[in-house]
Amino acid sequence: MRRTPRRRVQPEPDRNEPRVNYRIRVPRVLVIDEEGRKLGEFMTEDAVRLAEERGLDLIEVAPEGKPPVCRIQDYGKLKYERKKKDAQARRNQVQVQLKEVKLRPKTDDHDIAVKVRHARRFLEEGNKVKVTIRFRGRELAHRDIGSLQCMRMAKECEDLSTIETHPRMDGRQMFMILAPIKGLKPRIRRPSDDEELPPMEDDDDDDDDDLDDDEVGEEGEETPTSEPGPEPVPDAPQEDEQPTA
Repeated sequence: MRRTPRRRVQPEPDRNEPRVNYRIRVPRVLVIDEEGRKLGEFMTEDAVRLAEERGLDLIEVAPEGKPPVCRIQDYGKLKYERKKKDAQARRNQVQVQLKEVKLRPKTDDHDIAVKVRHARRFLEEGNKVKVTIRFRGRELAHRDIGSLQCMRMAKECEDLSTIETHPRMDGRQMFMILAPIKGLKPRIRRPSDDEELPPMEDDDDDDDDDLDDDEVGEEGEETPTSEPGPEPVPDAPQEDEQPTA
């Protein structure tokens, strides 16, 4: 049995790309040469043949025109220049990231000052800052302390930021988002900036006596407990020795 040959699937042209040469389906086009001079209306086949004679392509630049406007140009060079222009635009664009600063209700003033410096550095770079207050056990009953810490962070950074999201609860955490003020020129981050800041210390307290019974350790593993050993066996009572005659 003879097999029928498979059809070669042609890739669909990108709709964002202009139509080139024989992909132009209209019967007549207005042609502009590579130097910007208007050559007049041509039949599409004649315009494509003219571009091929010059070693260039016929590119449709204004399909809405009546008739559509086409330009004789090197299509490969056009794609290269457009790609280079887009890369330059992305390089000049500032990408806003969301940085997070974590606190606890028991975080002392020194650690808060360190985290304020980190938050200010993030805002100066043009990034948003998410302030997160983590509650444990019975600390969840003192949400007002977490709200005060959030507002304290906002007060320390009020010259660089505005409050985008006011303090709110999310499960066992409270968070607030600070956004840089409009018109603030982002500062370029340098490697020396990290050397000026001391390493961040862990705010978690070692004594977790206030944890609920259903909570587990930080990494999600249950803390091992020592099992009681076997009880010692009491010595058997010894019989009184009878005096020998």
